[in-house]
Amino acid sequence: MTRRTSEVKTLGKYRVAFENSANQPQIASSVALYGYDADKMAEGKALFDDAVLLFDTNKTENDEASAAYSVYKNKRKELKTMYARHRKKAKVAFMRDPVTADQIGVTGELPEAYANWLQTVKKFYTTALADSNIQSRLNQFQITTEELNAGNAIIPEVEKLRAAYLKELGESQDATTAKDSALAKIDDWMREFYAVARLALENNPQLLEALGITVKR
Repeated sequence: MTRRTSEVKTLGKYRVAFENSANQPQIASSVALYGYDADKMAEGKALFDDAVLLFDTNKTENDEASAAYSVYKNKRKELKTMYARHRKKAKVAFMRDPVTADQIGVTGELPEAYANWLQTVKKFYTTALADSNIQSRLNQFQITTEELNAGNAIIPEVEKLRAAYLKELGESQDATTAKDSALAKIDDWMREFYAVARLALENNPQLLEALGITVKR
């Protein structure tokens, strides 16, 4: 069972407890004798409603972060595929010209870290587009100036989409923190409520079960 599934199940159990406490007078009157009168139950219901709201908000933020990541990942993959093809050809084109090869950043290993990788990609396209001699040599290896411009144009798109994803991720993490805090509060309240209900309804196992409390037969 995933964490989200467990939380859904728990909130569902709490919902049943509040609904049946409100709809069955015997439960309400019994727990009221132990301090869980209408005001106390309203306090718990408010905590429950807050937890449900923040749970739903968290799900929405998680979905938005996942969607943003998918769009960013696809655009980055497009740039990565294009650059890999261009880099492979450029390494051969400037095999005997290490100075230019270094100038356009196709020497050594390609960095794996995002920031360093993107800087390497930027260096290739901006340097090539600024030098007609480099473009001419690349054209001989079937890398047209149009392709260089296309690759260069994708870079700011990738940066924008990554920024959008990180924004959504931050909002998702904040929503998770808020949801976890709200769930902790209602969990504490319900733990005490269930303990009281077991005392108040110890001779009424059916009413305990109506609150979601398992009774051993």
